[in-house]
Amino acid sequence: MPTPFDQSTYQVRLEWGVGGLARLAPADVVVVVDVLRFSSTVADAVASGASIALDDALAWSRNGAAVAASAGDAVVLIGGIRNASAVASAITTIQERRQARTSVAVIAAGESDADGILRFAVEDHLGAGAVIDALTTRGIDHTAPDAAVAAEGFRALRRALRHMVSASGSAREIADGVPATERMSAAGVTPTTATDAAQLDAVDVVPVLRDGVFVAFE
Repeated sequence: MPTPFDQSTYQVRLEWGVGGLARLAPADVVVVVDVLRFSSTVADAVASGASIALDDALAWSRNGAAVAASAGDAVVLIGGIRNASAVASAITTIQERRQARTSVAVIAAGESDADGILRFAVEDHLGAGAVIDALTTRGIDHTAPDAAVAAEGFRALRRALRHMVSASGSAREIADGVPATERMSAAGVTPTTATDAAQLDAVDVVPVLRDGVFVAFE
């Protein structure tokens, strides 16, 4: 049954984490935004010609990869600050191919602690806003209030992205050393730095989940 929080009347929606994805009405496309580090690292890896298995990513990402694994039958794209415009272009292409209005759930992964409690992550709010802003530029602008707020926040702070991301709690935690970094290295994955993760539209590749593997959207 529809709920007041499922954002089903809007084309572009925003929620947080796996629980937020479940609260939303089913969408045609799910964009996973986990700026530090899942989204940025996977985008860079795929841009370099690599492919990343979802099962492998789940070993070092308890946030973004978990959202991707929970997206059901939706087209799953990986987005963030580094490839926001490319994600919006991919969604435009999907809509053109479908010849139908395409609903989009932008899921900011947030950060969960060892007990699974989700917290707000400023870098993911900015990354989600960057994707939503790029969609608006392309005319996909029927946005839920939650999505509109994220986009406006991004627009207001786009000149301060590097500072905002590098000063975030997530970036400071990474700088102090976290087990996920060791797991990424063990898996042969080179993590994207906080500084690089804050570079707007540095990558024009969009990872899409196909048969359990993240590959480049074409």
